[in-house]
Amino acid sequence: MKRLLFPLFLGVSVLAAAAPSELAAPSWHFLHAGTVDPRAVLPTPPPAGSLAALGDLEAVRQTQAARTPADVAWAQFVEADEPFNHATVLGPWFTPKNLPVTAELLRKVTDDLMAINRVAKGLYSRPRPPLADPALQPCVKLVSTSSYPSRHSLQAFVWAEVLSDIFPAQRAALLARAHRAAWGRVIGGVHYPTDVVGGRLLAEAIVAALRANPAYRADIEACQREAAPFLLLKAA
Repeated sequence: MKRLLFPLFLGVSVLAAAAPSELAAPSWHFLHAGTVDPRAVLPTPPPAGSLAALGDLEAVRQTQAARTPADVAWAQFVEADEPFNHATVLGPWFTPKNLPVTAELLRKVTDDLMAINRVAKGLYSRPRPPLADPALQPCVKLVSTSSYPSRHSLQAFVWAEVLSDIFPAQRAALLARAHRAAWGRVIGGVHYPTDVVGGRLLAEAIVAALRANPAYRADIEACQREAAPFLLLKAA
């Protein structure tokens, strides 16, 4: 096994440490420890060697074989995704400078989802796809955290749902972007499809908990008021 993995560590620039956001101490705002229990939300990932796990791995292989330079560029873009990249859906006016109240809401939501992500990652020790098949060549950084669930998928779907609470008319486009951003991690070669689905399932539970919080709903209304002048200008 060591002989198989050694070239991987050289060719993929060595397993990188986890992103700082995945290691930082929890910071809670709308939610708190125990509000969302990942164990109650997430099914166990496919066991290594199972038919489901082999199918998962084959999906990553085929995605890598078919990926284009545009696919690679997208995977690398969403690797460092952030909420205001949704300007491609909402418009160039969607910036932190124009919308400081919205920026603060998204910061709080992101802190909450990151704290829950750390709990979820700690429940499962699923190796990333290139550790199961050294022939895979990730086009993004290969980090050392568990593959399941996908943090990028989790954040993509939470952000999309939160933004759709502020901009309900754009819900379909926002969710379409979330699906594409999440799949970018499979294109990148560092997640299985079931990791992406796990992230989406956890996102759904987080969003339901957020929407049940009066403080969150009040902040959404404040964000809607903040965005209203820009939406009027867009409609003019």
